[in-house]
Amino acid sequence: MKKIVVLTGAGVSAESGINTFRDANGLWEGHDVMDVATPMGWERNQEMVLDFYNQRRRQLKEVQPNPAHNALKALEEKYEVHIITQNVDDLHERAGSRNVVHLHGELNKARSTFDENLVMDWEGDIKPGDFCEHNHQLRPHVVWFGEAVPMMEKAIDITSEADILIIIGTSMQVYPAAGLIDFIREGTPVYFIDPKPSVAENKNLKVFSEKASVGVPRLVEKLLEQE
Repeated sequence: MKKIVVLTGAGVSAESGINTFRDANGLWEGHDVMDVATPMGWERNQEMVLDFYNQRRRQLKEVQPNPAHNALKALEEKYEVHIITQNVDDLHERAGSRNVVHLHGELNKARSTFDENLVMDWEGDIKPGDFCEHNHQLRPHVVWFGEAVPMMEKAIDITSEADILIIIGTSMQVYPAAGLIDFIREGTPVYFIDPKPSVAENKNLKVFSEKASVGVPRLVEKLLEQE
């Protein structure tokens, strides 16, 4: 069974109604990302940061997977599929995808500010005074700008074994995630799906200049037919 590795970015979730800061001139739901997505912002105003992610968590409960998420699940009929996502939502999982690696963390989890390896499921609000077992404040389990990406090594290992790489809804400008394409084997077919593609086609790279909900089902249909 061939192994397909899928790298997804904000463009996949945007069609479900989840906004991204890159579509709003550096603002994320009206907030400067430096205030809500950096360790410095956390140190300055923990209550504001907690409230921001609490709102994102509530919004996540109101949206649903879209045709792109569902099509990726359908690929599992004939392929071993691994999804590496830059998104912190759970829409891939809710669509039924079984192998999902979250590079930038998960909204529905909290982690200790004392021990970054102490992570727990958390679907409600995180409030000031919600402590871990070591009596330290809990924070969103989200990788902020300036922090290490702990799942990167696992993502590199998965990508290096890909028979096919699919990139969906990402500008390929955010590192280290954008560097994953450098770890595929020479000659590996790459499919890039984005309405405003940042790459050009070549003999191994096919571009679908479409939004995810259109391009992904079309590609998946093609891949299922040829397998």
